[in-house]
Amino acid sequence: MSTTPVIGVLALQGDVREHLIALATADAVARPVRRPEELAEVDGLVIPGGESTTISKLAELFGLMEPLRARVRAGLPVYGTCAGMIMLADKILDPRSGQETVGGIDMIVRRNAFGRQNESFEATVAVRGVAGDPVEGVFIRAPWVESVGAAVEVLAEHEGHIVAVRQGNALATSFHPELTGDHRLHGLFVDMVRAKDGAGSL
Repeated sequence: MSTTPVIGVLALQGDVREHLIALATADAVARPVRRPEELAEVDGLVIPGGESTTISKLAELFGLMEPLRARVRAGLPVYGTCAGMIMLADKILDPRSGQETVGGIDMIVRRNAFGRQNESFEATVAVRGVAGDPVEGVFIRAPWVESVGAAVEVLAEHEGHIVAVRQGNALATSFHPELTGDHRLHGLFVDMVRAKDGAGSL
């Protein structure tokens, strides 16, 4: 791998284009990922916002769910936003029928916890590991984290609810940083991918 990491964006549903732009701005080579062979070629992966049940079903349909689980278990750096956070949860508090997750973060997530689409809002969020001013968080039918295991680092809370976490090479936020023009969280993730590469594959 070159010093510029290749980071995929799971392009089954959701705000894929915004993540591709944010990653490119954060000095990564960004590619959409729709097939297992495309997943095999990336050094990190973003799972975007959208509708977690739909993303889950499409991942199964495209033959991506098991390869995703295998690569995340093997240490692939992965960042999930909103629905992507739900996809990275080991457990969903209120799953839809047949809804599956990739897992990778020892947390229990509540879907649509902050309310419906018309209750979407923006708020400043201080995120550990992100220097400077708090980030502007866009919360759209956003989940929150009900509880985390001992290995999970809580990076941010909003009104007493956990909205950003990290466990090893996995990062997740309830909100959408790709919609604000502030790409510091994508920069943090690109740094995680570089650090993984620098440490070598264990």
